Amino acid sequence: MENTVAAYAAQSETAPLAPFSITRRVPGSEDVELEILFCGVCHTDIHFARGEWGNSVYPMVPGHEIVGVVSAVGSEVSKFKVGDNVGVGCIVDSCRSCANCAEGEEQYCAGGTFTYNSPEKDGGVTFGGYSKKIVVDQNYVVSIPDGLPLDAAAPLLCAGITTYSPLRHFGVKTGTKVAVMGLGGLGHMGVKLAKAMGAHVTVLSHSAGKRTDAMALGADDFIATNDPEVFNTHAGQFELILNTVSAAHDLHGYLGLLKRDGRMVLLGIPEPSPLAAFPLVMQRRSLSGSLIGGIRETQEMLDFCGEHGITAEIEVIPMSGINEAYERMMKSDVRYRFVIDMATL
Repeated sequence: MENTVAAYAAQSETAPLAPFSITRRVPGSEDVELEILFCGVCHTDIHFARGEWGNSVYPMVPGHEIVGVVSAVGSEVSKFKVGDNVGVGCIVDSCRSCANCAEGEEQYCAGGTFTYNSPEKDGGVTFGGYSKKIVVDQNYVVSIPDGLPLDAAAPLLCAGITTYSPLRHFGVKTGTKVAVMGLGGLGHMGVKLAKAMGAHVTVLSHSAGKRTDAMALGADDFIATNDPEVFNTHAGQFELILNTVSAAHDLHGYLGLLKRDGRMVLLGIPEPSPLAAFPLVMQRRSLSGSLIGGIRETQEMLDFCGEHGITAEIEVIPMSGINEAYERMMKSDVRYRFVIDMATL
């Protein structure tokens, strides 16, 4: 059995998103049905909707920063009840048997199912959060802590966990010198979370005008990287650099800002750019990658944000404004995350 649900979808890589009807399964014994209240807008949504990564399936309903209220539960659901405030992030299933799944790192499962544009185990393709409802296995649903506004909590399901996971994994603690490259949807969350962990946080941005915003978000320092001299004056300064930049850029100078044994973690997915081996080899530096976090870690992140009162800086938009929002995101005209009010669908 299935239910018809209102949504917004892209019909092709060149078509604007428009109203569309999808079907959702009736909740099975382990399923949770969410009435979606808010859905954050991630740059990944644009990449997929416009076919920029070459693996898009249409029609496509994007959205993987989903917050809502439980509207129905299956007979064997024990973790949630009707009326709970919950969220769904970037994954809605995994193989559950590989080493990654066993270790609570479902995000690295080779057989994982993403929230949209991903093959489902029983056929078809997943549809995301630009819709009125979604049905997800309880093991891939997380609780939203009391006290966090639901609209501003939505981006935590991607932007929040994407920055929290490497900060935790690479041992950020009180006094760690962390730099955040880029002050966008990911970067502003990186600043807030690293600061809450006790780190000394510096924002690296090509836009000198972002200094005021960086300091207001809690950064301890700001370096305008449009001045090439800063790569000399700040050489060897940081233990960890969170690189959130998706545009093409040369990593060479930024790697030189790392201390011995320092690490740069790529969070954005830039166009291919050459890697400079010299600053890596000479100081035993590391260039790493990081995806999102597993369900356990995502819940840990949400609880951390609840404890510290951390949410995203957002601009709430109606569903009908999504195409304009995409264009504004391409121009970096958002501080710092769009969130769709699904009541407008």
